Amino acid sequence: MASPVSLAIADRIGLITIDNPPVNATSQAVRKGLIEAIAAADNDSACDAIVITAKGRTFVAGGDVTEFGKPPLEPQLPAVINCIEACTKPAVVAWHGTALGGGCELGLAAHARVMAADARIGLPEVKLGLVPGAGGTQRLPRLVGTALAMDLAATGRMLNAEQAKGCGLVDRIASGDLVTEATRVARGLIGKPLRRVGTLVVPEVDAAAVDAAEREILRKAKGAVAPAEACRLVRLAGSTSILEGMSEERKTFFRLMAGEESQALRYVFFAEREAQKVPGLTDVAPLRLRRIGVVGGGTMGAGIAIAALDAGYEVTLLETSEAAIQACHTRIDGTYAKAEESGRISAFERKTRQDRLFLTLDKQTMENADLLIEAVFEDAKVKAELFQALEPILKPDALLATNTSYLDVMKLAGPLKRPERFLGLHFFSPANIMRLLEIVRLPTTNDATLATGLAFAKRLGKLGVVTGVGEGFIGNRILARYRRACEAMLLQGAMPEQVDAALEAYGFAMGPFAVQDLAGIDIAWRRRRGLEAEGRLTEEAKSPFGDTLHELGRLGQKTGAGWYRYEAGKRVVDPAVTELVRNLAKQSGKSARNFSNDEIVDTVLAEMASEGQAILKDSVALRASDIDLVLINGYGFPARRGGPMFQQKLRSG
Repeated sequence: MASPVSLAIADRIGLITIDNPPVNATSQAVRKGLIEAIAAADNDSACDAIVITAKGRTFVAGGDVTEFGKPPLEPQLPAVINCIEACTKPAVVAWHGTALGGGCELGLAAHARVMAADARIGLPEVKLGLVPGAGGTQRLPRLVGTALAMDLAATGRMLNAEQAKGCGLVDRIASGDLVTEATRVARGLIGKPLRRVGTLVVPEVDAAAVDAAEREILRKAKGAVAPAEACRLVRLAGSTSILEGMSEERKTFFRLMAGEESQALRYVFFAEREAQKVPGLTDVAPLRLRRIGVVGGGTMGAGIAIAALDAGYEVTLLETSEAAIQACHTRIDGTYAKAEESGRISAFERKTRQDRLFLTLDKQTMENADLLIEAVFEDAKVKAELFQALEPILKPDALLATNTSYLDVMKLAGPLKRPERFLGLHFFSPANIMRLLEIVRLPTTNDATLATGLAFAKRLGKLGVVTGVGEGFIGNRILARYRRACEAMLLQGAMPEQVDAALEAYGFAMGPFAVQDLAGIDIAWRRRRGLEAEGRLTEEAKSPFGDTLHELGRLGQKTGAGWYRYEAGKRVVDPAVTELVRNLAKQSGKSARNFSNDEIVDTVLAEMASEGQAILKDSVALRASDIDLVLINGYGFPARRGGPMFQQKLRSG
């Protein structure tokens, strides 16, 4: 088998090219090929300098994830890195596309770095619960200083070419052909002392600034181990040699790889890949979408419209009154104004996106929509009547989608003439920000429609997870069980603030009672009343706490009081709620006891996993990992814990 690394010497420049599609991962073959090519070029009298480049859309997007968790294969990446830095001839890296993880570290070892204008660079290992393992935490601070190196290594964020040049990470941004300019830089280094990054001294630091940067990183990390270790290693670079620092870095890398956090994050990484593999869809081509129709311009509808506009679609948004249209316009314009003010988009990008939006009162304008998504009030009758009114207007090949979070989608599809072109697209609010999109496949949904839903999610930059038909689909079904379990603990002596604190300490973005206050107590209350009217409100689905809070007008943050009281935007434990919980617990007749934080967490995880197993049994989810992805990306479950199904498997051995 040919090596994925080649060396070609022409005009006294050795061009080393990595060609290991799809992302040029630093596999064992690439590592071996690099060492051999560098040694050959360094020992060839016909070669005066070296340029390292790569084929394809990206330079090197990291390590070979298939090797993770297995015994390391020789040569290991640090040996390759050190080989580049020790080269006696000028070695210049030419970064294009993305240079991530090992791809970044390869360049840090070079004697100069040239970057394509549209390239990006970063050390994302922390997102897999790891730290850079081939000198990234040791060479980066020697180039850019401790505070910035700490930020990059501990958060995994990427830099563009201008940012990399501004901080001293890159020597030149290519204005023309990348390899040509890298070659020019390499020629300029011939015969001159080489700048070996590993021998540089870390610039003097502002201790207070570094301490502040680390505190902010650890605050956002919410107990994650890898960011803290990355900070420690970056600091170490200022007080030790490159070899000693790399040795400690490598030990830390392998220790973290064996830990639960990295196992969980790597599980999530592969789960996201697996979620896109739907049986029977391998050879099914998605339909081409150009125009998206959205019905309803409230918070959800406006968010869906923004997500579609950001993805390059034309959007027609239908409302029922001029006042509603004006309110929708204000929502969308306000969102884009904030994005422009923050620098996330330019004024030109803002105008381009908003120019593709058409707000209307005329149903007939939906006739050219390729996909119509309803985002109206959560009422089955309203939604069903809407579809029946719009289906005759749409093109025969147009798709219809409901954004319902819990209504019976089969009843919505029943009256349709073309139910095979109908599916659920359950967005999460705010729809332009939240990454999860539950794609609901009905028994009548055909393969092309489902494939199009998955392709649509991908173009929106969202994680599409296919779910079958069922009450609450995947996420809301587990959420209902989760809430019941937490309220059951209140009847046995726990307090809302204790439950929230225990789960937030575990890593949840917010505890269940704080979430209810954020969403509005009336949301779940209306759902219970709907089930009650349909004769489907079970005893276990009842909520004496939620009903009482609703009766008292404590609807959450929007009224200044719910499970908590809100003062100047901060939640405060309210003695009135404490008394209410105690009274309802006493009335229940259940014996009061003390709950430890661990017991609260264990109870919640067990209930979630139990419901997850029921979801799998009912064929609502394709696989356990899909359930975990939904909980992580839609409901604040900590990714570093892997999800309730992962935890169940981990704890059961």
